[in-house]
Amino acid sequence: MDAPSDESRTDADATGASGDGAGAGRWRRLLRSPRLAGLLRPVSPTQWLIDALVGTVFTLFAFAAQQSFGGEPSYVAGLVTLAMMVAALMLSRVSPPVSLAVAWIGALWQVGTGQTPLPANIAIFVVLFATAAYGTRLVFWAGFVSAGLGALVIAVYLVLPLSAVAVGAQDMGTALFSVISIFLAALFALLLSWTLGALTRSVLRSREGRRAQREAEARATAEEERGRIARDMHDVVAHSLAVVIAQADGARYAAAADPEAATQALSTISHTARAALTDVRVLLTQLRHSQAEGPQPSLADLEQLYAQVRAAGVDLRVDVDPAPAGDQPASVQLAVYRILQEALTNALRHGDGGPVDVGLSWWSDRVGLQVRNGIRADARPAEPGGHGLIGMRERAQLVGGHVEAAAEAGSWTVRGQLPIRPAE
Repeated sequence: MDAPSDESRTDADATGASGDGAGAGRWRRLLRSPRLAGLLRPVSPTQWLIDALVGTVFTLFAFAAQQSFGGEPSYVAGLVTLAMMVAALMLSRVSPPVSLAVAWIGALWQVGTGQTPLPANIAIFVVLFATAAYGTRLVFWAGFVSAGLGALVIAVYLVLPLSAVAVGAQDMGTALFSVISIFLAALFALLLSWTLGALTRSVLRSREGRRAQREAEARATAEEERGRIARDMHDVVAHSLAVVIAQADGARYAAAADPEAATQALSTISHTARAALTDVRVLLTQLRHSQAEGPQPSLADLEQLYAQVRAAGVDLRVDVDPAPAGDQPASVQLAVYRILQEALTNALRHGDGGPVDVGLSWWSDRVGLQVRNGIRADARPAEPGGHGLIGMRERAQLVGGHVEAAAEAGSWTVRGQLPIRPAE
């Protein structure tokens, strides 16, 4: 079935200030009502115009050809048949079931009034095509059955006068052979039109399926991008606020005894807040422009991260053994940075103020990381609903690794391994 046009998908344009727009909007809503579902199809103005032009040309052609044939028992009966066939042709796109019904009425009228085949009967092929291409499942098979019944009616109607005047067995055999021959020829022609419509139906459905698949993939990609941005936003904001809070608390206690320490703390707070604001702006830019790729942290930014944590008054001890050899995949660098950022943020928020140990081991096929810090007695760093631990695990899973976090003998340990794939 054809995809609805823009005009049929929006009622806002159709229900504007003008009366014509309001009427068009009501017409489209009527087409989509449950009572008319499957009976009428939404058709764009362009398609209406094409159908009107084709109908006009077909009417002129059929009328002129019909006049040249002559010999009809009734001139009026022939015009009625012509009008019905033109109506069936005009309705074939917008309403295949009505078109099929009108074509049958016209054909039976033609047989009942004893008319010979007319040029207007060509419309029947278009009607069968439309039932297979645009009709519902019921109309689809109704068109198939109509092709067989129509071929039988044609064969019997054309040969019946011959069989009525047959006087011998040989003449009856000739008439029977004629019936079978005409039936097969008519069946082939009618089914050919129906089959072409069925092929068109398959093409349209395949196109619609590909469009739906692209939309589903786009939605999945957008959802994945939103999840990534949410993780980045959490990492940036949580870490920066943890540093700011730690500095503010330290400055408050040291302000009376050491004003210089308070000034240094305020400077660190200002620098951290500005850096966080820049990162948040980058993330918001990605939200507004999905195709924009903001700069991502790498191993070179780890020293700045360590400096922020140390500036917050934490005794941070970092051990890298073995050191990374050469350039590492960007996805692994980003995952390591974000996992360490979240782990150090948790150490600032929930730690007991003691030393924090960071260990990195860069092997040829994987990198191991570990962050260990003491925890306060009243701290609950392993809250099941927290986003930090979930974010760390998701970061590791994105590159095929894993991260675990648990309390071990009065300390909190984050430990994980990330694979390094040379192909990345």
